[in-house]
Amino acid sequence: MLRDLLYEESAASNRAEAEGKFYTFFLVLAVVCFAAAGIVAFFATSFIQGIATDDKLDAFGKAFNIGFLVFLVVAFLGCGIAFWFIRKRFNVSYDYTFVEDELRVTKVFNGRSRKPFTTISADSILKIGWCEKPSYQNVLRGLQSKPKLLTPNKTPADEKDFIYVLVGGSLGKTLYVLECRQILMEYLVQSAGIDKLERE
Repeated sequence: MLRDLLYEESAASNRAEAEGKFYTFFLVLAVVCFAAAGIVAFFATSFIQGIATDDKLDAFGKAFNIGFLVFLVVAFLGCGIAFWFIRKRFNVSYDYTFVEDELRVTKVFNGRSRKPFTTISADSILKIGWCEKPSYQNVLRGLQSKPKLLTPNKTPADEKDFIYVLVGGSLGKTLYVLECRQILMEYLVQSAGIDKLERE
């Protein structure tokens, strides 16, 4: 048992610098759109009153002008929300914390905003292995769902490997892919049991 052990490492994006700029770009766009929606909504109240009392416009004209103002507010809000979520696709990293015989994974956005992603307990681990080994493809063929990638990269960083961890639970089996150093894999194997390690 490794309950007293605390080990931490991160899987950061290999393109963090470039993706950080995209993150900031979409964040600025979102803020601009939200501000524009607020400005239009602020002035729309007085415009709508003027339109409603304008005798030169018929019912269709009044409805059209009011509808256009409402459309502008909704469009700016919609774009702002879209940009707000799009930004989270860039410069994503994962923090791994191994403690008390479980692996706690946190998703990190642009190095600042953190969100707990999942926790893998040692007693729920069915198999552990390297993604480059044939056993990974064998595990994939037996799954109903796609593996959950706990790394932002397509190739591992120096001194790291892609490993897989197959976990069993009440809802079935889940396959996780991590990008980590050998030491984290060793801790997982020691905690889960050497018989869970797939060497081939």
